[in-house]
Amino acid sequence: MGWTIEVFHGEVQAASRWKDSYSAALIESAISSGAVEWAWVEHAHGVVFEACFSEDARWEAFRALPAVDAVPDPVNGLLIYRGRGGGAGSRSPRQPRPTAGAGPVELPDPANERLLDLTATAAPGPVQDLCPAR
Repeated sequence: MGWTIEVFHGEVQAASRWKDSYSAALIESAISSGAVEWAWVEHAHGVVFEACFSEDARWEAFRALPAVDAVPDPVNGLLIYRGRGGGAGSRSPRQPRPTAGAGPVELPDPANERLLDLTATAAPGPVQDLCPAR
């Protein structure tokens, strides 16, 4: 079974510093708890530690270790879930990126355009001379 620990940057400490501090201990603990595979993944919002265990009981033994919860922001900066990591989505909605160069851009829907019906208009009357003869 694969499990993921996803750690987001805190206000004071970056998740990469947590990784640097606890990486060796987490890897050693995972292996001694029966992990058959492990990997680190870094992304813009933090780091991901993925570990695969042959049994759920081995994962529970690993999960009980204090290093897992010693993250920069344990309330808002820690996700633990079954499966491969990095797919939990962002913590805030993504904003549209500006286009680079002259690439195609999606245009906004046209507003209600005002059309002028030229067939319903009467012909103008005689033109008045604005400059009287001298």
